[in-house]
Amino acid sequence: MVFYEPAARDRDLLPHDPFKAIVAPRPIGWISTRTADGTTNLAPYSFFNAVGDRPPMVMFSSVGMKDTASLALESGEFCWNLVSRDLAELMNATSRSLPRGDDEAAATGLELEPGRVTGAPRVVASHASLECVVVHSTQLRDRHGAETDHWLVVGEVVGVHLDEALLTPDGRFDTLAAQPVMRAGYADEYLVADTMLRMTRPA
Repeated sequence: MVFYEPAARDRDLLPHDPFKAIVAPRPIGWISTRTADGTTNLAPYSFFNAVGDRPPMVMFSSVGMKDTASLALESGEFCWNLVSRDLAELMNATSRSLPRGDDEAAATGLELEPGRVTGAPRVVASHASLECVVVHSTQLRDRHGAETDHWLVVGEVVGVHLDEALLTPDGRFDTLAAQPVMRAGYADEYLVADTMLRMTRPA
């Protein structure tokens, strides 16, 4: 068993930090936002997940105060869009760094439409989208209390968009059929969900 403290990793044994490979797979936070003048922004985030269900809440964490995080905080809204296998390459294209105000969706040929409850747009081609209102945000601190360059944004889900083709006859969203793409360990690694494991919770 290999053991190391993060700040003292053996760079010969582990030249690439395995942290993201250990905490994997992770849903992709494909977040769309809108500026005050109506310009849209779309970017994928590696650190994203659900954090509660009553009410439903999701979070994403931005390394650096990037456009998506700052626009979510300025507008108080954002939308999460599911990345399925058919959208993987387009999602990856939206990860390019563009000047603030440039539209990543337009640059990649993706169509956005206005939200139903919020002003944040959604990716039309996405099989599921969650409109969110920001309810909490913070700059993360390390164990010594020092501020880091990580910004956590939590949103309450106030609107849900689902592709009817992915609803089963008994009313479930078919996650496996959606083929969600997830972040794996390193910069160029992704996983696609292709196996369902069912286990009944013990009484």
